[in-house]
Amino acid sequence: MKYYVVDAFSDEVFKGNPAGVCVLDNPIDGNTMQKIAEENNLSETAFVIKNKSSYDLRWFTPKAEIDLCGHATLGTSYVISNYVDIGIESMSFNTASGILEVRRNGDLYEMDFPLREVKKVEVSYPVISQAIGIKPAEIYLSRDLFIVLESEEQVKRLVPNFSEMLKLNKGLGVIATAKGTDVDFVSRCFYPKLGVNEDPVTGSAHSNLIPFWSQKLNKDIMTAKQLSKRGGILYCKMNRNRVEIGGKAVLYMKGNINV
Repeated sequence: MKYYVVDAFSDEVFKGNPAGVCVLDNPIDGNTMQKIAEENNLSETAFVIKNKSSYDLRWFTPKAEIDLCGHATLGTSYVISNYVDIGIESMSFNTASGILEVRRNGDLYEMDFPLREVKKVEVSYPVISQAIGIKPAEIYLSRDLFIVLESEEQVKRLVPNFSEMLKLNKGLGVIATAKGTDVDFVSRCFYPKLGVNEDPVTGSAHSNLIPFWSQKLNKDIMTAKQLSKRGGILYCKMNRNRVEIGGKAVLYMKGNINV
């Protein structure tokens, strides 16, 4: 199968979040997909196959299949528009999270994603503090634990304890966020339970982040930055009961997987 690695949420290589994209001519089983994702050892590997006028899309971390992934959807859209159905500007993906629509607007890919609200949750502050290395200002829960900090600087300086994070009995991952200085909000995302200690840029986390900060800031259109070592910029918009996440992408590698 054709295999691509795309740096998503960036317009230059070695930044953003690298996504593996496997373009299938014929279906393969989930167990084989999982083995390929483990072999690739990127935070996510996407598997896409044409289905009439749309595309079937699945995402795998090195340890498990997941129900939603932003950067690998962005990477897949980039690959389809540039190497599969060249020049296509509107793409529809059938996924575990329903139908996801992506529009190409020049070098920007705009993804229509489900909105996931966070709810305040009773979790021991000392336990969370041990896991993330700082006392949180607020704690919420959706798919992931959602930790609000006082400042961008606190998010930037976080030194998580991943052994302690693995012991948390709530949330698939941990999102740490704060109001931004030169952008509307910032974040960092940690998924040690999935074999990804820190995800460089996490589109799916913004299904939580966009509605939260839209309400806090009273804004529907926002710019966000993920403060990982590689970093990434996301263009965010509230759209009624959905969110729009935009980003750029750049090709790092293309080749073949022989199975």
